[in-house]
Amino acid sequence: MAISGFFPADFYVASVGIAFLAALVLAVLNWLVRPIITILSLPINLMTLGLFTLVINGLMLELTAVIVGAGFRFSSFWMAILVAVLMSIVSWIIAEYFQRP
Repeated sequence: MAISGFFPADFYVASVGIAFLAALVLAVLNWLVRPIITILSLPINLMTLGLFTLVINGLMLELTAVIVGAGFRFSSFWMAILVAVLMSIVSWIIAEYFQRP
């Protein structure tokens, strides 16, 4: 929801409830679909030294937008990849902060 505030024209989240629904759908997709896509794309992932993982993350977000509906959408696939990168960075920062003794 916070990331959508930085890109109001390109990434739209209708409400906090939609954000929670999207988070739930994304979690289920990452649990069920992402391992299959990751295994199938292993050769290209190795050739790109792991950078194709960003595309997979963008695909998961786009698939989430399709499932959730009009309350959660991206203006383009590139915006979904940018949001995936920003979510990864924020997640890493939060994990590092809480990991310290």
